[in-house]
Amino acid sequence: MRKGDENDPKGLIFEAYQMEGIGKSECRTIFLDWALSLPMEKDTGQTLRVLIEQYARNAPAHPMSDVMTEGLAGMAAPRRRGGWRSRTRS
Repeated sequence: MRKGDENDPKGLIFEAYQMEGIGKSECRTIFLDWALSLPMEKDTGQTLRVLIEQYARNAPAHPMSDVMTEGLAGMAAPRRRGGWRSRTRS
């Protein structure tokens, strides 16, 4: 594990695992920043799988492990978008 590699360019995930007492809400914020900082051409799902293997395997009880696993599961389950276009018309 090293800070600032191709899967974690800013080292955000690495840093999250180094913080003592970090909570799930802080991990979600860091995760969002991480996701927004990934290059467009990077496959987010594959990158998450690598990071989960790299970090969560050694720290399964860490809140970032939960957040990354939830993020990966959320990518696999598309949700219906709301708004006026999804409503039935009479």
